[in-house]
Amino acid sequence: MALRPVPQMLWRVLGTGVRNCSSGAPVTQPRPGESSQPAVEELPRRRQSLREHSAPFSTFLTDSFGRQHSYLRISLTEKCNLRCQYCMPEEGVPLTPKADLLTTEEVLALARLFVKEGVDKIRLTGGEPLIRPDVVDIVAQLHRLEGLRTIGVTTNGINLARLLPQLQKAGLNAVNISLDTLVPAKFEFIVRRRGFHKVMEGIHKAIELGYSPVKVNCVVMRGLNEDELLDFAALTEGLPLDIRFIEYMPFDGNRWNFKKMVSYKEMLDTVQQRWPELEKLPEEEESSTAKAFKIPGFQGQISFITSMSEHFCGTCNRLRITADGNLKVCLFGSSEVSLRDLLRTGASEEELLRIIGAAVGRKKRQHAGMFNISQMKNRPMILIESQRMLPDSPPAIPSVSSWDLLRVYNPRPGVSFSRQTATLWKGHRVPQIPLLAQQWLQSDPPQRHCSSLSDSATNPKCLSPGAQAPATPSEPQPPSGQLTHVDSKGRAAMVDVGRKPDTERVAVASAVVLLGPVAFRLVQENQLKKGDALVVAQLAGIQAAKLTSQLIPLCHHVSLSHVQVQLELDSTRHAVVIQASCRTHGPTGVEMEALTSASVAALTVYDMCKAVSRDIVLGEIQLIYKTGGQRGDFHRA
Repeated sequence: MALRPVPQMLWRVLGTGVRNCSSGAPVTQPRPGESSQPAVEELPRRRQSLREHSAPFSTFLTDSFGRQHSYLRISLTEKCNLRCQYCMPEEGVPLTPKADLLTTEEVLALARLFVKEGVDKIRLTGGEPLIRPDVVDIVAQLHRLEGLRTIGVTTNGINLARLLPQLQKAGLNAVNISLDTLVPAKFEFIVRRRGFHKVMEGIHKAIELGYSPVKVNCVVMRGLNEDELLDFAALTEGLPLDIRFIEYMPFDGNRWNFKKMVSYKEMLDTVQQRWPELEKLPEEEESSTAKAFKIPGFQGQISFITSMSEHFCGTCNRLRITADGNLKVCLFGSSEVSLRDLLRTGASEEELLRIIGAAVGRKKRQHAGMFNISQMKNRPMILIESQRMLPDSPPAIPSVSSWDLLRVYNPRPGVSFSRQTATLWKGHRVPQIPLLAQQWLQSDPPQRHCSSLSDSATNPKCLSPGAQAPATPSEPQPPSGQLTHVDSKGRAAMVDVGRKPDTERVAVASAVVLLGPVAFRLVQENQLKKGDALVVAQLAGIQAAKLTSQLIPLCHHVSLSHVQVQLELDSTRHAVVIQASCRTHGPTGVEMEALTSASVAALTVYDMCKAVSRDIVLGEIQLIYKTGGQRGDFHRA
């Protein structure tokens, strides 16, 4: 195939070995055969040199509000090896023909031009940038640009462990990794692909190579993963991570809904309830998008990206170039300018800068707000710069490396987590995610805030840790002789709880699934063709507790503060024993949430095992105890 000739403009901008940077910094190149220092160690030296030789900032990159745009994000590809729910429409997106995407020479030409005008930070995005074959070479070429302080990448982490040593040697000095859940089955549901182990391996490789902090991006969505906030925050205790909780943002095709967005204030309140000593950190830069906090004594930190509830447009210093060469001055804006077409028609550097300057000059003071943005036409996130999309990828091969530091729970004693998940994904089968979870994208989830499950190493029988021992309940009072959900004429009615006082409410319910010896053995050894019955049932129970009011017509919406589902194997009865506990502080109890959770978990176990045996019995669904309420506490003898 004949190569397209490179326009004369490209050669002028790329140069051959001579640098002409507006910073005026001296040019230093390694001698032949001399290895350069690791990028992470070299960064302070580069910054010092830049401070000593800095020049006035380019007027072309300064907008009418005085914002200087020194940060450029370049999308290297529209393709991705994942298909995240929030990133792209379910039906996929039409991809730009390869001939219309930026070539490597064009990417470097534009990068050189922007750095010459004052850009000192470039982040490579996608799609998934690490599936581009020449990504290491691109980083190496960018590293040669004098004036460029930081070269970063935002990745889904699937290929990170394999490529990061080469990327670091080439000059990469910042890494952002996307991870929205610590539950493998939920990971597969969110991204529609396998790969949880690869992401975890990539995180640990980044730590091993000295990146600090390693930034982990987590998009928080109500009804899907907001119950894992505390689990993510807990990771910073022993690891140098910056867990960045991102408000769910609207893009074309991702079915954004305000009720699915968990605001910064709500997330912060959840974390502060667990760690009231949480400290706010000073902003490193005026243009920072993250509100950073640290739990005293922890290695890492947590941050909140508040694009929707508290925008940071006033200090925005970012510009974006899409994979097809369009300049976007605002992530949420629909207007774009094609720099690719200008390059290919031989436009001069002055003409390019004039067009860039005009686009930057038209940048608005702030975006239109989350409700207006959701109605605007914009690219799907995958076609701007996100982290996910396209063809089928094989299951990630589980690694037995050091990523057990992340303390993911171990459902079965004596069986390694990687072995369990390897079995779960054997034969390219994806675990059956409960229908409740699948309906999340099509419905408005209830207003609930749930903490999640922590490490269960101390309780080898269970998927989740044991609940704190409940306070000794008082003697139960006699139940009311009148039904509360009917009116005086016997018609169904919802109880008015508006005048009831808020009290601490806890409820625990249980269920038993009698499997029989054959199905029990397959569950115990995790050999079911559908996948890990215990993991999927646990996830289903948690989802069911949060969706109880949508399943039981006269139940109130309850703001749950904790949901926990335990599954225990009883070899004497060939049974799975399920216990679900729920907690809230409010005017109404949570026994229905606990009972629904236990029931749906039991139904899920049945669904996972029914191909093996139909002689499965579900029973003993009962309330174990509850606290709070006008009629006092209840404790089953």
